[in-house]
Parts: sequence; C-alpha cells; structure tokens
Amino acid sequence: MHPYLIELASLMAIFSFAIVSPGADLAMVMRQSILHGRRSAIITSFGIGTSLMFHVTYTILGLGLIISQSIYLFNIVKWCGVAYLIYIGIKALRAGKADMSVKPESPAEARKVQSSAKAFGLGFAANALNPKPVFFFLSIFSTVVSVHTPMMVKFGYGLVMASCLIAWFIGVSVFMTTPKMRAAFSRASQWIDRASGAVFILLGLKLATEKAS
Repeated sequence: MHPYLIELASLMAIFSFAIVSPGADLAMVMRQSILHGRRSAIITSFGIGTSLMFHVTYTILGLGLIISQSIYLFNIVKWCGVAYLIYIGIKALRAGKADMSVKPESPAEARKVQSSAKAFGLGFAANALNPKPVFFFLSIFSTVVSVHTPMMVKFGYGLVMASCLIAWFIGVSVFMTTPKMRAAFSRASQWIDRASGAVFILLGLKLATEKAS
C-alpha cells in the first residue's frame, strides 16, 4: 500500500474518534437543527468544516516552518502536543454522560428565520475561535505524517478530514435530532468518550517517542 494512503488511513482512524465525541461543534449543530431546522444545521456544518480547513492550513504551515528552523523548537512543540493529548485523553475518560437536550433561549428564538450567512458564520466562528483544534492537529500530524510528505499531500489530508466532518454533521442534522436518536446517542456518549480517551493517551505516548528527521 502506498505510504500516503497509510498516513491518511491512520489520520482518519484517529480523527474519527474526535468527530463523534460530544463537544462544542456537535452541540452547535444539534442546537441549529432543533431551533432553526435542518437547512440551517447543514449550512452550519459547512461552516464548521471550512473552519477546520483553516486550522489544518496554519497547522501544516507552522509545523513545516518550525521543523525547518529548529529541531529544538520542534521538540518543544512536540512535548506540548504530548501533554495536550494525554490531558484530553484523561478528561475524556473521566467525562460523564453527555446532555443532548437543547432549549430555546426564548419562544421568539425558536420561530426566527435564520439567514444562510448567519448559519455558516455561526459554524465557522464556533470552530475557528476554539484554540483546541490547533493542538489536536499539530499533535496528530506530528505523530502520523512524515516530515518528508509533500505540503500538497498534507493539504489533501486536510480536505478529506474536513469533508468527513461536514458529512458527519450533515448526518447529525438529518438523523440525530429526533428524540429517539438523541437519547440513544446520549446513552452511548460515555462509552465513546472512554474509547476516544484511551486512543488519545496512546497517541500521546507514541508522540513522546517520535523524533524529527
């Protein structure tokens, strides 16, 4: 198998846990779907995916610059990534069952028609203003992707990840906002967190043994 396909498969195996774990992006899409309907939620999903590509872009460019300038700086960044991955892993292992309930702030809010621009902007801002993705992507790209992988291939990885994230949240918008599906996901959320927590801790330990070459 081509090494780039192996890298992509490894990235997606890790990223899949991050996608399904309950978090701010999921809460945003759930809220949009319940309060403003499926259309707004889907547009918000595209905003989140676009923002993810924004994070991936400056992560790849920044990581390449750091490696080219100083192995010492790379090691500092690497150990920050190790600490972050182990931190979110422990946090996920200790997380309780997620609350999937969403309530309008006011009766008028539930009836308000939301523009496409606002729906997209809410998704983009929710993800772009979150500092956690840069540490996450920096960590997994440092661990899984070779420093010799061409920049355009790395951007291709990012596009695949962003596309999968959008597809997941579109699925959430369509299928997981019914009371039955929301309750089922809420019951499973604790086990999802435990599985993802174990993966992130193992990934952090693996990153600790990596060396820039």
